[in-house]
Amino acid sequence: SHEFLYDGVFGPDALQDQIFEAVAMPVVDRFLQGYNGTIFAYGQTGSGKTHTIDGSQKYFQDRGIIPRILSAIYGNIKQIDSKDISIHVTYMEIYKEVGYDLLNPATKAGSMIIELPRVQILDGGREGALIRNLSSHLASNERIAQDLMFQGRANKKIAETPMNHNSSRSHTIFTIIQTTTSQDTPTITRSKLHIVDLAGSERVSKSGLSGKHLEEAKLINLSLYYLEQVIIALQEDINYAINISKHVPYRNSLLTMLLKDSIGGNCLTSMVATISSDMHNLMETMSTFRFSQRVACIENYARRNKELNDKTIIKKLKERIVQLEAHLISGESEDRTEVRLSQVSQQLKQLLVNKSSHDDPDYR
Repeated sequence: SHEFLYDGVFGPDALQDQIFEAVAMPVVDRFLQGYNGTIFAYGQTGSGKTHTIDGSQKYFQDRGIIPRILSAIYGNIKQIDSKDISIHVTYMEIYKEVGYDLLNPATKAGSMIIELPRVQILDGGREGALIRNLSSHLASNERIAQDLMFQGRANKKIAETPMNHNSSRSHTIFTIIQTTTSQDTPTITRSKLHIVDLAGSERVSKSGLSGKHLEEAKLINLSLYYLEQVIIALQEDINYAINISKHVPYRNSLLTMLLKDSIGGNCLTSMVATISSDMHNLMETMSTFRFSQRVACIENYARRNKELNDKTIIKKLKERIVQLEAHLISGESEDRTEVRLSQVSQQLKQLLVNKSSHDDPDYR
């Protein structure tokens, strides 16, 4: 017999709102406070990952984690009057180890893969992944955000397989970016929330696939294998937290590079593992159990993402310059005032240089 320890277990009759409250809401609460978050689903093809993440469009009560998260975020925004909050979303797909922007107008269902613009993912070291050619869309209200979600969902690569008649053949990452400014403080809080629907794992020998779908399955399994190797390396590396660590193979795949911060980094991460109750799938179920148990052992070190609000500081420095110039005119000690004025001017110039760098579209 085998024993596995998890934070929660749900049977086949569990409701979508129960899954959302247990899996997603704790991460969403912290995301709203300025912490990075990741929620991802892992499991065998046809076990319910995409249903958990996306839900059903037929019945409102069957909507999944993503639409429920969007409702929770905009519900929170309505209750806050003293802060300026903006929400941007991105939607990315990794298909056969190539990244695609699901919200790029060129990326439409049925488009030729070779013609589509590709998203580049680079290893940014301690800063996590650097992403190029991925469009970010301002969603000023929930309806816009939900529409963007549906638009990206329609562009996914989906194919029928013997294991699942509506099988997602790619990893998809829906990301929500919240930027919060307050008139009372000179800081900006930025937080990211990734919701990841991993492609289904399956044993090629029993999948009944051939040709193009067989190639897809092999690449999916390889990508998930690399993810598992990262998990194993982190689990075995007891010195990871103090940076005396062994090599963690994040660079082996686009997926692991993208999830670098989500696994063992600056992020609060929640995973839902989906399984089949059919004895025919026992080996795949045991594999999912072992993988999810390893993930549960990984410790992340999340911190609130605060940074100085350049606009507020620049405004205050300009006000200070006006005050010092007034002192000069009024006859206050010229040398002392000129020193102060020079110091403030240098601070203002440096802030303007930094702001120019951050406004550069190639700066991440």
